[in-house]
Amino acid sequence: MDSELKPTSGSTHADLLGVIDRLSTRLAEMEARIEQLSSENVALRTENSALKVRVKELESRISKDSHNSSKPPSSDGLSKKPAPKSLRPAGEKTSGGQPGHKGSTLRMVDVPDHTEIHSPGSCQGCGCSLKEVEAAAIERRQVFDLPPMKIEVTEHRSEHKICPGCGQLQKGIFPQAVSQPVQYGERIKSLAVYMTNYQLIPWARTTEMLSDLFGCSLSQGVLDSAIQMCAKELNSVSEQIKCALQQANVVHFDETGVRIDGKLHWLHVSCTEKLTYYSAHKRRGQIAMNEIGILPALAGRAIHDGLPAYWNYDCEHGLCNGHHLRELTFFEEEEGHIWAHQMKRLLLDIKREVDIAKYQKLTELDPAKRFLFGERYTAALMCNRAMYKQITEPPGKGRAKRSKACNLLDRLYRGRSATLAFMYDFAVPFDNNQAERDVRMMKVRQKVSGCFRTEQGAQDFHAIRGYISTMRKQGRNILSVLESVLHCNTLLPEF
Repeated sequence: MDSELKPTSGSTHADLLGVIDRLSTRLAEMEARIEQLSSENVALRTENSALKVRVKELESRISKDSHNSSKPPSSDGLSKKPAPKSLRPAGEKTSGGQPGHKGSTLRMVDVPDHTEIHSPGSCQGCGCSLKEVEAAAIERRQVFDLPPMKIEVTEHRSEHKICPGCGQLQKGIFPQAVSQPVQYGERIKSLAVYMTNYQLIPWARTTEMLSDLFGCSLSQGVLDSAIQMCAKELNSVSEQIKCALQQANVVHFDETGVRIDGKLHWLHVSCTEKLTYYSAHKRRGQIAMNEIGILPALAGRAIHDGLPAYWNYDCEHGLCNGHHLRELTFFEEEEGHIWAHQMKRLLLDIKREVDIAKYQKLTELDPAKRFLFGERYTAALMCNRAMYKQITEPPGKGRAKRSKACNLLDRLYRGRSATLAFMYDFAVPFDNNQAERDVRMMKVRQKVSGCFRTEQGAQDFHAIRGYISTMRKQGRNILSVLESVLHCNTLLPEF
């Protein structure tokens, strides 16, 4: 206590009252200070809690890569690229080619294009000449190589003749494709379209490659004209592919960002094992899907990654379990959730049983196994959903922010039939890898060549690429089919 607040032996009544007043003032100041510090403490605790949530969110974001989330492998980087972790248990398959795999190797042909004879001139022992001696045996070796590459020039001549009967001048008709005094033919144009639209080589490097290989100076303008002509010829084919997809039993869907004229657009892919259709749109959701026109008229089942817009359509649905496995891997490895490991094992167990049944040429899974798997799936979800609901349920009114683990559990619960569709119908795949494979090369094109400069250029590329993907799935030679397009004799895919 300060000296002025202490009463002395000779203090009067007035002095004591003064001391009491000063004590009361100091007490009030201390109470005010305590209240201020208490308020600051509450604020700091609130801020600390928010920062903890933010740090955990950032740590989760940093720990996500291609093996435990939907991030593409290209986003992993070189220094942080995760070690490969297969979701398949060890020991299921040996390394190398699997039974039934059709191998390929270089084999000799019976009739080579050229033959070179290598005959010994004389005996290495005695020096006797062997020129007139017949060969006792022949050892064959064959070398497969390209012939000298050069451009062949074909001159078309139109003869002018005067009719001896009436005296009229008649001219020979040039082929429809021969319209200029000097021009490039369909073969080299189809090769240029092949390199830019299938092998995804940029235009400048394509013209440089053609110059190095054949000594021709095909300009980018000629290349652009060939691409436009090819796309125009394929417009009707693209519409036929779209109609075939609308009637397909199972169709995969996916979307990814693409830049056109410096602005974000969305590339939508619709595909099966035999058909591919691409379309770019400024929107990602239902507006774009309605304008593309496949989902609104779909007669079969849509396989997708669970984007909310897909659920607005009345068709049957199937969810990508590849996405589920990656999300479950994250919660298992980064947050230590036991239920995530159990759910992942359950999905893989079901997949293995379905694969075994398919290998045995069965058309459906044993009903007893199907029932058991369904019960295990429901029991695991109900137990864990109840636990997370208790944790995240708000004490009063209002809606509490739920964890991503709880959101995943809800999605698996609400989408139970779509998640397990592959178990009930063998025509439904386990994942949406078909769409992801078809969209992956479009991202490669963007990484190699950058964005599209115009919407028309993007539409041309997508029409050609959809046709190429379709024909490639059906085992056709891409260079040959592109040549048929530029000859205005387009080879049609099987629908």
